[in-house]
Amino acid sequence: MVRYLRFFFEAGVDTPLWPEDMDSEYGYPCDLERLPISPALRAELARLSTWYQSSIDWEYPPNPSPWTGLEQQLFKEQAHTALESLRDELGAEWKVRDESLL
Repeated sequence: MVRYLRFFFEAGVDTPLWPEDMDSEYGYPCDLERLPISPALRAELARLSTWYQSSIDWEYPPNPSPWTGLEQQLFKEQAHTALESLRDELGAEWKVRDESLL
């Protein structure tokens, strides 16, 4: 059976992973501790989610991001690397769709 995850970052959420099924055994959004991935990858996904929160002007969220273009690019590169690592670690029994719009 193939399992499906969606990959994107959301304001105020500490994971970039969302199961297709809202009643998933992995939680909704996905609890990183429930996934069969390495502790290092769990930590990286959590770090990226925390970092993403700094892209939002919390005083007035509709404002443009306080990130510089360089920081946006660095985040995008690191998120893409983490996504590829996630796909590798989960293997063929999982499909992870990139919805990050990065």
